[in-house]
Amino acid sequence: MNAAPKWFVPVAILAVLWNLLGCVAFAGDLMLTADDVARLPPEQQAMYAARPAWAVLATGAAVLGGLLGSLGLALRKRWARPLLVLSLVGLVAQDIGMFGLTDAVRNAGPAPLVMQGVVLAIAIGLVLLARKAVHRGWIA
Repeated sequence: MNAAPKWFVPVAILAVLWNLLGCVAFAGDLMLTADDVARLPPEQQAMYAARPAWAVLATGAAVLGGLLGSLGLALRKRWARPLLVLSLVGLVAQDIGMFGLTDAVRNAGPAPLVMQGVVLAIAIGLVLLARKAVHRGWIA
């Protein structure tokens, strides 16, 4: 295994924290009751009602794969890459279910789309980082 640059592990730890926040948000989403959803603004209620169950499962794969993959990067393990790819695939599937098959953007405005764009950019960046780390021998 080659020496990784000094920034590699701190970036991986930030990725773990980022993905941990995603897991917390997903868990909170799963724990919403019907009364909780009823208290949301109408646009958000419509988003919850319109999303398919498979998109919720894809979100779970995205956040769990991202967390475990980022942990793998921090531990400098090769298995980080396929988990981060799984996370990216789950995220894309979630976005298709959320934005491609519903009127979520029209109903909720651009904020969710912008946030998902940031999340997607980070997920792509982590996959590219894992790819680079494998090719350069920073992880084994």
